[in-house]
Amino acid sequence: MLDAKALRIELGGREVLRGVDLQIGPGWTAIVGPNGAGKSTLLRALAGLLQPQHGRVQLTGQALTQWSAPERAQRLAWMAQQGETSGELSVRETVELGRIAHLGLAGVPGVRDREAVERALARCEAQAWTERRLHELSGGERQRVLLARALATEAPLLLLDEPTTHLDAPHQVALARLFRELAQEGRGVVSVLHDLALALQADRVVVLSAGAVVADGGPQDPALQRALEAVFGHAVRVETGGCGRPQIHLNLEAPPCPPAP
Repeated sequence: MLDAKALRIELGGREVLRGVDLQIGPGWTAIVGPNGAGKSTLLRALAGLLQPQHGRVQLTGQALTQWSAPERAQRLAWMAQQGETSGELSVRETVELGRIAHLGLAGVPGVRDREAVERALARCEAQAWTERRLHELSGGERQRVLLARALATEAPLLLLDEPTTHLDAPHQVALARLFRELAQEGRGVVSVLHDLALALQADRVVVLSAGAVVADGGPQDPALQRALEAVFGHAVRVETGGCGRPQIHLNLEAPPCPPAP
């Protein structure tokens, strides 16, 4: 679906990404790393929102820059860490914005568009407050609305920057289940996550440190687990639980993390 080669990005005189190679296909990929590792910058580059100084990104074999904005939006949905919303829009109106890629700004929604919006609302458990204004919602509720807007595009690839922000534990679990469902449907989900326990539920984990990929593999991969412990200064340890899934434990004896470069 998405192929990034030798990405280098400098922001404010600092090299944020250093020669990143990454291929994304169907399945759920979690990108993790300490603060300042370049996670959000990488996701913005993959979405075409940030132009690298070196390297390239291809979407289904064609340079990302060669797709028109509507074509790209139909294939790739983006959710920002701090999504822009208008407090005067209703929940339904916000989610309907996800259909602009198919309708254009002046298009009239049809049956397929309405069905896509309803499915997205249902998958994000947001049907109960479709007529409420965004400013009337909690942070977690708004987050679910923004995710529904991304889902409404029906794009085969979703790039989500910290989608669990403001979500309580039950809704984080529901989100993980949703990502697994989308992966089983053949869609690609790429999520930047700070919650390592949640990230280890993904099909694939990409560990970023100081702008470079230091590990890339399944959660059960011992090399990936060791890299995960190392980049967080051994403040966490990874152990395999009784269910066979790796689990994260805090290591309270670890020294404080060094400041981000």
